[in-house]
Amino acid sequence: MRIEKPRVLVPASALERRVLQRLERYARVCYKSEDRMGEDTAEAFLKRLIRRGHESVIEHEKISVLMVVDRGISHEIVRHRIGSYSQESTRYCNYGQNRFGNEIVVIEPFFFCGKEAYRYWQEACQVAEKNYLALLQNCSPQEARSVLPNSLKTELVITYNLREWRHFLRLRCQSEAHPQIKQVAIPLLLLFKEKLSVLFADITYDQEFPREHYARVIITDDFFQELKA
Repeated sequence: MRIEKPRVLVPASALERRVLQRLERYARVCYKSEDRMGEDTAEAFLKRLIRRGHESVIEHEKISVLMVVDRGISHEIVRHRIGSYSQESTRYCNYGQNRFGNEIVVIEPFFFCGKEAYRYWQEACQVAEKNYLALLQNCSPQEARSVLPNSLKTELVITYNLREWRHFLRLRCQSEAHPQIKQVAIPLLLLFKEKLSVLFADITYDQEFPREHYARVIITDDFFQELKA
């Protein structure tokens, strides 16, 4: 059994300034004010639209990210219905095969670290792995998966338009959200605030959540391959 931490992969192309310029162009059709576009007019224009609640125009652009989280958190994510998802399948992935290392991968619940609860969690996952691998001797992966834990690692490609990203982050970065979804949502929001500030600057988040537990955010190419510095 291998234990990993959650992470978020974001294509660099999704964070380019041209995203804002395109949105400005689309939105100005409403007012027939295309002639007022300039090199630096997009941010001020979009800021006014968001302040007035005219958010439908930002649905024209989307961002796809790859999240590596546990299955429990993935169940919360896919409840956001205005989106598209492609998720690692426990029906078709046979973790007893060599290409998976003949083991399961689980996401570490940070809130157990340094506590006696961590031992109970780890032992429970190890028992689940042992029984899963035993079941694979006579069962299909889709049958054996019945014993896999909520902590099982899953990879999930998420595509939302920018309006839905605002909705997702408003909900999932607040103090009431599950700790493990805040672990990925807050650092993603902070990246969006940095790169696409005008679209996300007004969204608040749980500032009491410990920064040391933020998931790593990895900037990638369009195929989710990490870009080298």
